[in-house]
Amino acid sequence: MIETPRLILKPLTHNQLLKYIKDDHSLEKEFHLLPTKKNIAPELQEALQQTILPNVFDKDKDYLYHTLWTIISKPDNRMVGDICFVGEPDPNGEIEIGYGTYEEFRGKGFMTEAVGRILEWAKEQPKVRSVFAATTKDTVASYSILEKNGFIHIGEVDDMLSWKIELK
Repeated sequence: MIETPRLILKPLTHNQLLKYIKDDHSLEKEFHLLPTKKNIAPELQEALQQTILPNVFDKDKDYLYHTLWTIISKPDNRMVGDICFVGEPDPNGEIEIGYGTYEEFRGKGFMTEAVGRILEWAKEQPKVRSVFAATTKDTVASYSILEKNGFIHIGEVDDMLSWKIELK
């Protein structure tokens, strides 16, 4: 678990991920939070079933790089979004991040703060040298989060933009 003045970023265990997927507010109950309306995107549903859950369950993998980290707003006492790494660092020390803010909490700076804090955490990890992210061209809010955190636009393919930040 890592924190900012406003946020708690909590990596979810396998059992907590199962509660997250159920979306019956049992995860919020476990964390003593108020219920939150989550819209789990089909891409995330698929990733949870196909890769995230199996990788978190695999004891040979560092689950912190495979699980969802829920983002909790301390003042609201609610989950406001999720952030994750897309696997462990590659041989060059690069990791990829993905993130999403629940609709009612967008535009409040939560994700900019969460990405900044997870970058600080990543910088402390010996195997991590850089962080990569991809956004669609039309998600201005998503890529402005990256720009505010020092990511550089490094390329584009079709409607996708690629972003990177060097940590070491």
